Amino acid sequence: MHPNVARVQAVLRSSGSAAEVLELPDSTRTSAEAAVALGVALGQIAKSLVFLVDDEPVLAVLSGADRLDTERLRRHVGGAGVARADAARVRDATGYPIGGVSPLGLPATLRLVLDTALADYPVVWAAAGTPNAVFPTTYAELADITGADTADLREAPPDPGPPDDPAL
Repeated sequence: MHPNVARVQAVLRSSGSAAEVLELPDSTRTSAEAAVALGVALGQIAKSLVFLVDDEPVLAVLSGADRLDTERLRRHVGGAGVARADAARVRDATGYPIGGVSPLGLPATLRLVLDTALADYPVVWAAAGTPNAVFPTTYAELADITGADTADLREAPPDPGPPDDPAL
């Protein structure tokens, strides 16, 4: 077992979770790859994204079916600016590589924000420290274990415009 995977499994155990980390032969590096490998809906994948808010790393965890609204994240955290972290900054902030960033086993100083849309799914799957390791959980369990802030971070869907008027 990879040390990152062991770290995530240890956090699950110490928190009282019965979840088991799965190491899969196929990549789970992206939300789409994870959904295919697990045979679940894209929305059930809890993707972890690291952004810099005023140069401080923040981990946003949201549904694989959604895009992050950086303005919502900025307002929630209270910063002036938001930028995506590069691979080196992600590893420095989390201890994990991109594609394997787990919401568990993180430094206590890293702020984590959990998107409320994940609550729509009875089971969500999160990365477990490597690009092919995941674990099942629930929104409530993930919020409890991580102590994360919760917020609606989803990008609003595009405005479809006015409805067609059949009388025209």
